[in-house]
Amino acid sequence: MNLDTTYFFVGIKGTGMSALALILHDKGCQVLGSDIEKYTFTQRGLENEGIKILPFASENIKAGMTIVAGNAFDDDQVEIAQAKKMGLTVLTYPEVVEMLVTETTGIAVAGAHGKTSTTGLLSHVLSSVAPTSYLIGDGTGKGTPNARFFVFEADEYRRHFVAYHPDYTIMTNIDFDHPDYFTGLDDVCAAFQTLADQTNKAIFAWGGDANLRKIKSDLPVYYYGTEDGNDFQAKNIKRSTSGSTFEVFFREKSLGTYEIHLFGEHNILNSLAVIAVAYIEKMDQVEVQKHLLTFAGVKRRFTEKKVEDMIIIDDYAHHPHEIKATIDAARQQYPDKKIIAVFQPHTFSRTIALMDEFAESLNLADQVYLTEIFSSIRETNGSVSAADLGEKITKGGEILSVDNMSPLLDFHDDVVVFMGAGDIQKYEIAYERLLSEVKLRKN
Repeated sequence: MNLDTTYFFVGIKGTGMSALALILHDKGCQVLGSDIEKYTFTQRGLENEGIKILPFASENIKAGMTIVAGNAFDDDQVEIAQAKKMGLTVLTYPEVVEMLVTETTGIAVAGAHGKTSTTGLLSHVLSSVAPTSYLIGDGTGKGTPNARFFVFEADEYRRHFVAYHPDYTIMTNIDFDHPDYFTGLDDVCAAFQTLADQTNKAIFAWGGDANLRKIKSDLPVYYYGTEDGNDFQAKNIKRSTSGSTFEVFFREKSLGTYEIHLFGEHNILNSLAVIAVAYIEKMDQVEVQKHLLTFAGVKRRFTEKKVEDMIIIDDYAHHPHEIKATIDAARQQYPDKKIIAVFQPHTFSRTIALMDEFAESLNLADQVYLTEIFSSIRETNGSVSAADLGEKITKGGEILSVDNMSPLLDFHDDVVVFMGAGDIQKYEIAYERLLSEVKLRKN
């Protein structure tokens, strides 16, 4: 990194961008940026570090700056256009991340689902035993002096992760997503193969994914999972309302018994990936066991609170497989309560491409509510509605609005899971406010 320039982040509130800005700030760089004025959960970390956030404007761009362009913006964006007019250096988000990758032992975490949770867990464990920098997709980033490792989330969308050449790559799964970009599952597989080709030391892949089993590499490929035939295998699994315990074997050699205060089978798999990387890097497994226990999770991934007599869970799940995993985790932790799902579909193209799968996953809940579809900068309208999805749901499918969350008042001493990658949190806030108002009226 160049300490003699100011890095200006266009779209600094993005989850990856805010984390990257924090890393550069930790490394001693001058950092500021621009974004929409609406509050987002990522900006708190920036504000706590004194990183200035400005509204988008060409006047923000000054001589001597280096511009970091968020993935959602092209050369027509006013600040990027101004920077190019002034002859300033404009770097993409992946280009800056790659600079960090080359400085340390870089560990990429890729996959259609589970990237953020796995990156957070790996960062937590490695940071506890060795100097580690990390970039997590929940807006968390840390730049550690003389870091041995750099753990980072590698996003497949628009093949952004092909800019990276990590030492290790964890691949949690391959699935068809982002139908506005990928032409189909084969196209997604080809992108992951490119990342595998650019990895330098080893690949860690979930062995239960048939598409990951097709990855070809001259490097060691370590498969992890709960079934026989994996290099790293979890056996003797016990799930309870306090978490999970399991014994881990590396090719029939027991590495010990591990406990996590996390829920759902997917978190056992995420833990296996972390254990595998630590083992190959010859880390003390007793230390790994200890620090797996202390991981509290990442932002917007199964975040819980109690409001009145209800448990409210906030989760980023926006794909059918993620919804299934989130409901599975809620059932493990709260086996005696009803699970009510409130889902905000994210983008029209994803909703129409995966509609049957969405309905199947949501029907795992006891009752389902929907909100209108959340559009994106790249996609503002489409030929499908939340009502179309609601017609396929057998466990409800009623559409909620921020102004009327009253249908949720029918439930007591139960669990409401709000899921989505858009602004689903405004519905949570409206529901929490309604619960408090009802209590006041009763008193």
